[in-house]
This record gives sequence, structure tokens and C-alpha cells, in this order.
Amino acid sequence: MTLQGGISFEKELKKNSELKEDDVRALREWCQKQPHLPKISDSEMALFLHSNYYRMEPTKNTIDTYYTVRTHVPEFFSNRDPISSKDLRKAFQTVANLVLDKTTNDGYKIIYGRLIDIEPSHYVYNDGMKYLNMVIDLWLHEEGTSKGHVILFDTKNVAFGHVGRLNPMGLKKFLYYLQEALPVRLKGFHFMNTSPVMDVILNMMKPFMKKELMDMFHMHSTMETLAKFIPLEILPNESGGQAGPLKDLNDAQVKKLDANRAWFQEEERNCRVNESLRPGKGKTATDLFGVEGSFKKLEID
Repeated sequence: MTLQGGISFEKELKKNSELKEDDVRALREWCQKQPHLPKISDSEMALFLHSNYYRMEPTKNTIDTYYTVRTHVPEFFSNRDPISSKDLRKAFQTVANLVLDKTTNDGYKIIYGRLIDIEPSHYVYNDGMKYLNMVIDLWLHEEGTSKGHVILFDTKNVAFGHVGRLNPMGLKKFLYYLQEALPVRLKGFHFMNTSPVMDVILNMMKPFMKKELMDMFHMHSTMETLAKFIPLEILPNESGGQAGPLKDLNDAQVKKLDANRAWFQEEERNCRVNESLRPGKGKTATDLFGVEGSFKKLEID
């Protein structure tokens, strides 16, 4: 069974001249020989093909990795009921995660995040990431393919206390998913309002970032450098833009998640791999990410 609603395959065909029904047919045939994979709709296939610039083998890898990570990283992809999960309700008040209404001058969509509640002890990394992924998932389901995506984190209120709330394995899992599985054409990864704290966080992230991600990664301590990539007026008011107050934008985003509660529940039931059916040997989280305890504990003075 495939998820209801969302963008139609016909719309994707109209949007993307390079999208060929033959490619989708070939992918569907390949999927049928992968008994561990869930049912994947044609419009989802379009998303995977588009994100890999219509190359067949990389698309197959992305599909397998996407559903495998979602199965083996429950801290990001399980218990995603936006209404009844107390942890999520708390995350919605701690961080804002939005897809901005307007795009960059190149037509790239912007995924934006910023702390709302600046008290470090209220910040839970896994729940913030769960929220971010819910926003992206729903948005991709409804909007489908787009020319490119930019991720922008406003790090204005990030303090050394927040660094202690991060762990290398959590960062590794998100960066692996972002680079290997998320079906978007990532065009930029930006941190704005950076301070020395961000150097510490970047040092934690770097071991898990491929050259391609490093090449599109930018830290901005001033608005002048950010403005070369993103029109400042499209940002929320608190980040120096005119898109409206952050709280209003975040409340609207949460309302949208709440309204799609049934979709998230259905996605969790139907869009995971069944490792017992995987040809060859089933995978585990250790196969994907190594052993949880193998990182040295980060000491922060």
C-alpha cells in the first residue's frame, strides 16, 4: 500500500522533462525483486530519480538506504505522532523547523531551523531531528521534486551548554541520512549568526561530512556573506528578514503536522524495510553506523 495524497506522478512528469516512464517501470521491476522494501509509489520513484539526476544505480542505492535508515534509526523516525507524543510537543516549543515560503534567487527551497527556547537543558537533539525530518518528509510528499534545496540553521542562541547535548553518533546518523538517503538535490548547507561555539560543533561534524557536503558548507558570522546566497528579506523577522515572527511561522508548521497525523502514522506502518526478507544477510544499525560506544567522549571545558 502506498501513502495517500501528495503530489501526483502526472504532475511530476509535467514538471520534469528528464523523467521517463520507462525509468520508473525499470525501477518498479527492480523493487519487486527486493522483497525487503516497502511498496513505493510512482511519484516517490520520481523523487528518488530526480535527486540522483536520473542515474539508475545511484537511485537504487538511495532507495535502499532511505528505507533502511528509517528502519534502524528509531530515535528520528519512530513514534512520530505529532499530537500524542509529549517529547515532540516539547520539541515544537524548543526549536523552529520550517520550509520557508520563498526561494533563493536560483529557485532553491530553504529548510530553516532555529532555537526558540534558549535553555540548553530543554534541548533534546534526537527530538529536534525528528521534528526536522517530519517537516521535510511531509513537504516532499506534498510538493515532490524541486530544483534544489538549501539548509539554513540560525545558530544565534546556541551556547556551549547545547554542545553537551550533542553526541557524535547522533550527528553521524543525521549526516549519513542527509548525504546518502534524503531524496533532494542539496545545493547549500549554511550556519548563520555563528560564534566560537559553532567551531566546536563543526569539529564534531567534520569526520562525517563528505567532500561534496564540505564544499557547500558555509558559516556566516555576518549578514553580508549570507546575503550572497539567500535573499535576507525572505527570512523570519528574528533572523533579520520580513517573513513574519518566528513563533507564528513555527505554530503554522506544527498545525500542519498535527493535521497530517494520520499520514505520519501510516508512513511509519508501511514505509520501513523488513530485514528478514532482505536477499542475503539482513542489516543492523551497527552495519550502518558502527558501534555506539566507539567514540571518545567529547570533553568540553
